[in-house]
Amino acid sequence: MKRGVALLALLATGCASMEPAAVQPDPAIPASWPMNDPSLIQAETGLPAVTYKQIFLDPRLQTLIAQALANNRDLMIAAANVDAAREQYRIQRANQLPTVNANAGVSASGEGDNKLSAQLGATVPSFELDFFGRLRSLTHAELERYLATEAGARSTRLTLVAQIADAWLTYAADASLLTVSRETVTSAEKSVHLTRARLEGGIAPRTDVRQAEQVLTQAQSDVAQQTTDVAQDVNALQLLVGATIAPALLPASIDEAEPTIARLPAGVDSYVLLRRPDVIQAEYQLRAANAQIGAARAALFPRITLTGLLGFASTALGGLFTGGAFGASAAANATYTIFNAGAPRANVRFTEAERNAALATYQRTVQTAFREVADALAREATMGIQLDALQRRKAAAADNYLLNEARYREGIDPYLTTLDAQRSYYIAQQQLVNAKLTAARNRVDLYQSLGGDSLLQSTALCDVTYVSSASSAKLASQCSPA
Repeated sequence: MKRGVALLALLATGCASMEPAAVQPDPAIPASWPMNDPSLIQAETGLPAVTYKQIFLDPRLQTLIAQALANNRDLMIAAANVDAAREQYRIQRANQLPTVNANAGVSASGEGDNKLSAQLGATVPSFELDFFGRLRSLTHAELERYLATEAGARSTRLTLVAQIADAWLTYAADASLLTVSRETVTSAEKSVHLTRARLEGGIAPRTDVRQAEQVLTQAQSDVAQQTTDVAQDVNALQLLVGATIAPALLPASIDEAEPTIARLPAGVDSYVLLRRPDVIQAEYQLRAANAQIGAARAALFPRITLTGLLGFASTALGGLFTGGAFGASAAANATYTIFNAGAPRANVRFTEAERNAALATYQRTVQTAFREVADALAREATMGIQLDALQRRKAAAADNYLLNEARYREGIDPYLTTLDAQRSYYIAQQQLVNAKLTAARNRVDLYQSLGGDSLLQSTALCDVTYVSSASSAKLASQCSPA
């Protein structure tokens, strides 16, 4: 019995970790957004806790996003990868505990009352005593990889939501461009009819007809191209959603869709980027690389393994559980490689190099996030000015076209002036549609760049147990109460 107590004491022995101290890495970015541009110093009173429903206000778009979160195949792949990473962590964690095999046997020999002998016991085939923390570091590394995989899945979800919003807006813009082209076709057909009538009346040259036909044929070509674009936009949305899309969920125009994308204020402190899933993923990968250093260092020391047997044995079945039938035995051995050409120390240096690469990757990820948000803020600051200018240009081009057409009808100006005015008006309409699409897309980009949509956070990590003290607080902070 004393041996059994001693065995349990060994199993409970605390192990010192040889992992380098985990220090919060320097994100290597400025503490705030660029302030040299006064237009960026606006609405920066703190980053709100938002969901995609607070940014994408149209119920139709919200419905498409909800369908995609349920049906998208990329999300299914990401979820399967998370499941695989979780089980890999559990497999590695199991190596820290002994394997116990149960065995029983009966044998017959000789004559008389004691001809039957029986054995019943439990054996520990081979169990490594983790005095130097090698197994614990490997388990810690697998835990961090699992957390990184889960963060990657959240990044996939965030990207999917942004892609659906972008595709929905693209459809709206292409639908508007198709409408503009069709209206231009109608207007150009009237111009062709007018110039032909004037040609037949002998008051206009044939060049007027040919010039009018140029605008008509260009608009007809655009109608064909934009009809294709609209159909392809639907196909792209269906692929993202993973199901057939009801026509009622599609916007009629960019004028209808663009106002439904809300503006998201940015926080002054650029460290809000540390909540982005891809940044979190890079940090977990850095921590995993740090844990691998501990495992490599521990591998420089001897490995101590333990085997044991606890059970009952008796020469008579009736006396199997009587006094004296219980027995226990244990054995331990230590293994240390005398010569291996410096491979273990090289492995330590290898893991240190991997940790350095992971640190640089983490910092690059944060710097990329900073650049993306700063670019979106810069675009948002000037987008309103551009839209206002293009709106005024469209109004001026429309009025100029009407005036020049009237002057042509009265025989004051040649048709070439009207042609230029008509083209300018057509281009002005297209540019305004594209600018509205850019403005809406930029708000989608800002939503995605800031990350952290609370509706997209997973509680899959909450079932992870037996974690190291370095990770338990971080893990608990991501789990919602049951």
